[in-house]
Amino acid sequence: MSAFSLRTWTLRRRIVALCITVGVLLSALGVFAAITAAQNNRQLDDVLNRASPMRAAGESLNTAYVDQETGIRGFAITGDEANLRPFTQGLADEQRLVARIQELLRPEDADIRAELTAVQQRADVWQREVAEPVIALIRADGTQAGQDRLRQTSTEQFDALRAAISRMQDDIQVLRTRSADAAKQSSRTMVAIQVSAAAIIILAGSALLLLLDRMVSRPVTELAGQVREVADGDYDRRISSTGSPELASLAEDVDGMRQKIAAELTEVREARSQIEWVNDQLKVQAEELTRSNRDLEQFAYVASHDLQEPLRKVASFCQLLQRRYAGQLDERADQYIGFAVDGAQRMQRLINDLLAFSRIGRLTAGFTDVELDRVLTEVRSQLEARAGDDAEISWSGLPVVEGEEPLLTTLFVNLIGNSLKFRRPDVPPVIRVSAERDGAEWRINVRDNGIGIEAEFADKVFVIFQRLHARDAYEGTGIGLAIVKKIVEYHGGRIWLDLEVEEGTSIWFTLPAPPGSSDEEAPAPAQETRKEVTA
Repeated sequence: MSAFSLRTWTLRRRIVALCITVGVLLSALGVFAAITAAQNNRQLDDVLNRASPMRAAGESLNTAYVDQETGIRGFAITGDEANLRPFTQGLADEQRLVARIQELLRPEDADIRAELTAVQQRADVWQREVAEPVIALIRADGTQAGQDRLRQTSTEQFDALRAAISRMQDDIQVLRTRSADAAKQSSRTMVAIQVSAAAIIILAGSALLLLLDRMVSRPVTELAGQVREVADGDYDRRISSTGSPELASLAEDVDGMRQKIAAELTEVREARSQIEWVNDQLKVQAEELTRSNRDLEQFAYVASHDLQEPLRKVASFCQLLQRRYAGQLDERADQYIGFAVDGAQRMQRLINDLLAFSRIGRLTAGFTDVELDRVLTEVRSQLEARAGDDAEISWSGLPVVEGEEPLLTTLFVNLIGNSLKFRRPDVPPVIRVSAERDGAEWRINVRDNGIGIEAEFADKVFVIFQRLHARDAYEGTGIGLAIVKKIVEYHGGRIWLDLEVEEGTSIWFTLPAPPGSSDEEAPAPAQETRKEVTA
């Protein structure tokens, strides 16, 4: 593989290759370690569970034969059967220990098996030719005959037996030594494997750190420095990277973004100049609009105020003409005079309403905390004559809001006055006022059981001088709800018509709550939750 192709490898590919190489090496070491550990376990098993128990059994077997020989000699001296017990016990121990040694032997232990067979053969010869004849002779002829027989018998056979046991023990010790040496060698091999694995991990970690330093850390630091230069205003600084292909691709993308930002920055500077020019023009227009609105308000006030005097004269003289000459002219002249009087009076009402409308927000005493319960009490007093005997006006614990009390009184007078005006024939008017908290403001509802407002007129009812009925059907100029809307908006609230009620009219509007009041604060119940207006 060429060096150029290696340089084009991505960081991910290099790390994957490094991890695969380390994984293969560690896996090979792991397999070798598993094999070595298995051998070590088997060798330790030979030392601990075979050779050592086998050697101990061999020593015990030698003791069993000594016990047999001691029992024969004791029986020969005394003739007492009790002294023969070491011999019988030695025979039992012999069988048990031989079986134990045979159990521990494996097919590869041929030398030890041959020596054990030789021990058994020597033991059989001694027992058959020495021990059993002596016992039989003592029982038949007495102890003296047994002692004579023992003196005549050579110890060569018993010495051969003990020599065979000694050879078997030597072979067992060879097995134990060989297994222990092999276990030590396996342990050294395991240590070497562990050292090799640690060396591979250290080398792999060092290679990974070097790789990350060359292809990530230093290139990222250089790239960050280039980006900071661009951020400081050097938009012509080209951004590049000598790190991994991923970083080189990222540097190209960042440089593309730099070029796009530089191009757009030029456009933004041009647009900023245009915006600044437009803002200057808007400021001039805003000042002119403010001055124009101020002039219009002054004009509306002056016009309505200055029109009062000549209109009052026209109305007075028309009424005087009507009183003095009524019936003296023809019927049509009386009708014309009536039209003039009615027109002058309606013109006076329109001018008064326009004057009141223009004053809203122009002459202000500042906002204070206003108790709506007290406002509704005043409104009830003002509307007492219009309500009649059968009207019912009620409210439940209204809150304290922030605003101007005279304007809020005018607001409720117009709303409740409309409810009294647009009542259903032969149905006593019922008007209810309620409130609920909505964040930093109060939502207030005025609802009646009157004739209601069609949904198609929902946007027209708040327009100045907008009437939904004929002039002769209901009195008024059509400015009441427009005044209400202006008062609500002057207080920073909203007003809308609730179209979901099935009967009557329901109007909602919002008013600001006093600063510092809790969002969860509920209005305290009013002392009087129901107000019935009586004449």
